[in-house]
This record gives sequence, structure tokens and C-alpha cells, in this order.
Amino acid sequence: MIDTHAHLDACTEPADTLLDRARTAGVERVVGVGSGIDSCRATLEIARRQDGVACALGIHPHQAGSDDVGRLDELRTLLEDPKAVAVGETGLDFYREYAPRDAQRRLFQEQLELASELGLPVVVHTRDAGDETAELLAAFAGTVVLHCFSSPELLPVALERGYYVSFAGNVTYPKAEDLREAAARVPADRVLSETDCPYLAPQPVRGRPNEPANVVHTIAALAAVRGETTESLAGQIDGNATRAFGLK
Repeated sequence: MIDTHAHLDACTEPADTLLDRARTAGVERVVGVGSGIDSCRATLEIARRQDGVACALGIHPHQAGSDDVGRLDELRTLLEDPKAVAVGETGLDFYREYAPRDAQRRLFQEQLELASELGLPVVVHTRDAGDETAELLAAFAGTVVLHCFSSPELLPVALERGYYVSFAGNVTYPKAEDLREAAARVPADRVLSETDCPYLAPQPVRGRPNEPANVVHTIAALAAVRGETTESLAGQIDGNATRAFGLK
């Protein structure tokens, strides 16, 4: 199994401890995600010392008003590391609005251009910004992963354009029927799963800090709504992630 989105550097427990527990649970690969330059450096260091860990590196839309927006050259250098497999997470968040919308748009566009330049996929965060996210992605010819999918209105665009759609622990929540309905519609070769740890622990462990081992609960929930076995879906997702991120 694989966890395609984990903020290992943001977890309270050491990444090495969490990864040991993940392997015991059958989660052998993880895509660690950096949010901001310092986080990207920390995530890359984890990936360098841990087999089975790759990383996506980017500047989060919440940070679009920070000094990190002037450090894209540093981000480009970090992305040249063999352990870096994607740009992100990047995107738009008009729900929290921790940064001005115009600044978010500029930063998203700049990271899309960087991904195009480097030939890397993008890991996209979008919240209450579905139309603008789709508009900015329209000209991007590379691979798109819609991380922590929570925008059912974006599903038709995702299906038409062949985006990968990744579901996190919130798909297991009792009131998330719309997300489960969306999960049932994603083609087998485009579905992914993640923890987004330490956030969004799935229902069986809700209220505790999330970790890569818990992706097993999300995969089980996805399998149930898709009418598949957990084992077959886990294998399918692992293969999808290998293609999406160009993993070895």
C-alpha cells in the first residue's frame, strides 16, 4: 500500500517511528509533502534517509502572502533532487483566505509553470475555488493530482481531463456521502488515497493525530463504496501512484 500525501515533518512523533508503524500495517511507500521552503527541506531530508519515501515539494496557498513566494529559485533547486517527484501542494484556498486571492493565483500559476519546466506532476489543493482552479489548470499539460478531494463540483472536469483524484480520511466521515458518491465514480486507473497526516484522521481513529498507517482505513472505505475488495483496490492505487508520480 501507499500513502500518497503525508506531512511527515508536521507530525508530533518522529517520521522514522511513523514510517516503521506504517510498514507494519502494510504501507510500504509514502509521498511526503513539503509546504513552504523550510518544510520542503525537512521533507526532502526524511526522503533521503528512508527507502520507500518520495516527496512532493511546493508552497501552499496559505503561504502566498509569506516571504516564501520570493524563494521559487530555492524550490526549483530542491525539486531537482531525485527524491522529488511532484510540485505541490499548490493551488487555491478561498475558504480560509489566509492569503490574498490575487497572491494565491500568482503563486499557483508560477508553480504550474515550474512543474511544466521540470516535467513534474502537480499536487493541487483547492477549497471553495473550484471554477478558478479548473481555469488555471486548463493550460497545464502535465499530470494533475487533486489532493484531499473535497470539491464534488470539480469531478466532471477531473473526469474529462483525466486527473488523478485522491481521497483522504474525510471520505470516511458519516456525513461525507457526497465524497463517497464521487469516489464511486472515479475510474479505476485514476483513484488515489492518502492520509494528509497529521490531519483528517479517518473515522476509526478520528480525534487522534493521523499517520501513514491509517491510510488502510481510507482504502477500506473506498473499496466498500466501489464494490471492490480492499486488497485489489490497494494494489490498483499503488499502481496508479507509481504512474502518476513516476515512482520506481
